[in-house]
Amino acid sequence: MNVAAAPVETPGWMSLVLRLAGVYNLLWGAYAVLFPDHFWALVGMPSPNYPFLWQCIGMIVGVYGIGYWFAAADIPRHWPIILVGFLGKIFGPLGFVQAHFIDGVVPLRFGVTLLTNDLIWWVPFALMLRHAYVVNESRRRAALTDHAPAEPVDAAGALRATRTSGGVTLEEWSRRGPVLLVFLRHLGCTFCRETLADLREQRARIEADGTRIVLVHMNPPEVAAKFFAGYGLGDLEHVSDPEKRLYRAMELARGSIGQLFGPRLWVRGVGAGLLRRHFVGGLAGDGLQMPGAFVLRDGRVVRAFRHADASDRPDYCALAAAR
Repeated sequence: MNVAAAPVETPGWMSLVLRLAGVYNLLWGAYAVLFPDHFWALVGMPSPNYPFLWQCIGMIVGVYGIGYWFAAADIPRHWPIILVGFLGKIFGPLGFVQAHFIDGVVPLRFGVTLLTNDLIWWVPFALMLRHAYVVNESRRRAALTDHAPAEPVDAAGALRATRTSGGVTLEEWSRRGPVLLVFLRHLGCTFCRETLADLREQRARIEADGTRIVLVHMNPPEVAAKFFAGYGLGDLEHVSDPEKRLYRAMELARGSIGQLFGPRLWVRGVGAGLLRRHFVGGLAGDGLQMPGAFVLRDGRVVRAFRHADASDRPDYCALAAAR
């Protein structure tokens, strides 16, 4: 019998503080909307030529307040709202530093609002995010235990049982020659799209010594084949594994918050998604599933790469050559 991890309760003060933040934002937003000139008079600056812009900012702040109030009911579940608010409370002071110390366009007394708008919330918001991480990680581990297959799936058995789109088992392909087995997360994932682009670029070198590339995904075969064709990989063998039996056999787990939404992923996401224009698509499959890559030879795994986080970018040529 599986024993689930003990639940991690949310401290009462966190919900209270988040609701206070919500009330504060609603009051501050109402103040900016109803009295758009008053703040500027307090800091000794002329009112903006377009007061409705300041009022729009007030409405945005108020909307955050509503979000905080509802997020307080379940902080681990609604952590993205808290994260967005936390980032805003970091970027606000950074903008003031530039505006006052670098550009010299706002007086020092303008920064008094940073104390109540941003700085006093840094520590509690950071603790809430840490708590959300701990709780969700605990739930993830419990889910892995609760949904473990009744009978363990061994890698060799999975290779014998799994047939690719061409009707040949992975074991048979591996006896005909080396196989580079690449597991994708979901077809909308920015980094999986980057993986397909990398395989397109490296394909000739990978296949030069007879290595066969096989893709594993969680989508209907016809959907995946059409998607792969857009990357010039439509003729590759692939495996549709919506129940993730092969993922489990290769010990590819579901990712934690850090593995799927950590700081490194945001940085890499800008590069892969925007600069290299892989962007992001709709979720089709398990968005928490981690990817990986394996080299198969003679019915067994001879090389494995399991991603430390979703943004890892392995050198597939080097991986295929190391056997």
